[in-house]
Amino acid sequence: MGNLKLKGKDILKLGYPNNQSVNVALEVMKRNFNNKNQAYIKSLLKEILANPKDFEKHLTFGQIAEELLSSKKTEKRQLNAQRTDFKIFGENISEEAKNQLYTALKLPISVSGALMPDAHSGYGLPIGGVLAVENAVIPYGVGLDIGCRMCLSILDIPISYLDGAKDKYEKILVEHTKFGMYETHKSHIEHEIFDRDTFELIPILKRLKGKAIKQMGTSGGGNHFVEFGEVKILEEDEQIGLPKGTYLGILSHSGSRGFGAEIAQYYVRKAMEQCPLPKEAQQFAWLDLDTHLGLEYWTAMNLAGDYASACHEDIHRRLIKVLGGRLKARIENHHNFAWKETHNGKEVIVHRKGATPAGEGELGIIPASMTEKGYIVRGRGNPDSLCSASHGAGREHSRAACKTLFTQSDLKKELKNKKVTLIGGNTEEAPMAYKNINEVMNAQTDLVDILGSFQPRIVRMES
Repeated sequence: MGNLKLKGKDILKLGYPNNQSVNVALEVMKRNFNNKNQAYIKSLLKEILANPKDFEKHLTFGQIAEELLSSKKTEKRQLNAQRTDFKIFGENISEEAKNQLYTALKLPISVSGALMPDAHSGYGLPIGGVLAVENAVIPYGVGLDIGCRMCLSILDIPISYLDGAKDKYEKILVEHTKFGMYETHKSHIEHEIFDRDTFELIPILKRLKGKAIKQMGTSGGGNHFVEFGEVKILEEDEQIGLPKGTYLGILSHSGSRGFGAEIAQYYVRKAMEQCPLPKEAQQFAWLDLDTHLGLEYWTAMNLAGDYASACHEDIHRRLIKVLGGRLKARIENHHNFAWKETHNGKEVIVHRKGATPAGEGELGIIPASMTEKGYIVRGRGNPDSLCSASHGAGREHSRAACKTLFTQSDLKKELKNKKVTLIGGNTEEAPMAYKNINEVMNAQTDLVDILGSFQPRIVRMES
């Protein structure tokens, strides 16, 4: 493994116990200090051995310290017999999605939970699921697309341009947005996020940095999109900073790309190794936040969230530059994340998988589908939903079902009726696949207030 000629017997001679701590120490040192001399490495290892408590939460040495302090706890955790408190918003929610939340509510770390009106079944925590736990984070409770988000830019360009120069706007989306695994921009901006020390402190982040740079400013597949549309602000609003009126907007939906997905997959595996659970709850394996792995995932998750935001920033920057417009307002909110928050006087970790924060005064946008208008909202801070709201309309039909339920002809007819142009996309994301957005919004009047809307006009998705 490189130039460092360090062996297990060398570590044992330092006084390390003959257990997993030797293997972990060997791996950590060769991975992070490959070019250092043995004397330096041994002095570090001696220091950790002498005071492992001091290094327990260190991003590089924490795993060694944990092995020294105690052997790994791999006994199977049991679920509680009773569920913790929860609230369900909306009626059109499948039993499968409800049962996924019910299982999560029996975890010994669970404090409370909620289901948003757009909820449907997913992996682990259902999409639209909110779960508060004590001092732990569940990688599958966050989801694979860490920090996925909506970003709306409102411009000073007249909305009439979308009709008068429709071909131009279509061409701009085709030429200046990139989707899927293989499309990337030829030029990349130098973003401050890539200067962060975090990339060097955690091995998986160091390995994925090149991929993150390459995919900067691109969008994922599936239901991710970039679109031009019509923004309506219902009343003058100081927080948004705009008077009542109609504006041209850019709306994007995407996450942390392959960077976030690989982080998620890695720590899901680690959590399942560290936290065995009964079969029905395996995907809820958690990492304690007072352990090295828990701290490591928390750090990586936050970086992935910031990276997702940077991607949207780059997408919008490129489009605004070509359009020649001026940014008047921007609204951004994210889901697939975990937050440290205080509820009922207690600090908890709130997971929102396909649910968005809706604290009092918090702005957000809740989209519908490629043809239906979404809504600009302000949170009401409802404690029953753990200050959350839906992140969209939510699926009525699975992607697999859509392939047999709807044809390309059905999709084209719907697009024509709603006067929406689609570039890319397929029947899996047909408007008919989604719940009625008005019913979803009516089910969360206690969670958010509507300030405006966004009607898609030209939509780009993965081809």
